[in-house]
Amino acid sequence: MVLVFLFLLALRGVSEGHAFPDHSDPRVGSTITASPAKVRIWFDGELEPVFCIISVKDMSGKKVDKGDGHVNASDPTLLEASLQPLSPGNYQVAWSVVARDGHRTEGNYLFTVK
Repeated sequence: MVLVFLFLLALRGVSEGHAFPDHSDPRVGSTITASPAKVRIWFDGELEPVFCIISVKDMSGKKVDKGDGHVNASDPTLLEASLQPLSPGNYQVAWSVVARDGHRTEGNYLFTVK
């Protein structure tokens, strides 16, 4: 009986995970030579589309994404946004997601267009 309780307790801990970024394009902290068409972040779990946001701003705080941030319909682990053509400079990507289990995770990162 004790083993069953411990097994169920372990499963409960697994089900309460958060969605964390796995990789992105452009990569975190990268310097790229051309303006990307999109910013994309892949997470290690499925996202709840209604509660996920992504924005991209230049260093003066001006929004440079097209306002179409969304979870990709064919890949529920991918959050993406289209970009306006970017001039050389530094850009900040900010994101906030809710995993299918209901837990929120948020963060930001920089990339540079040379």
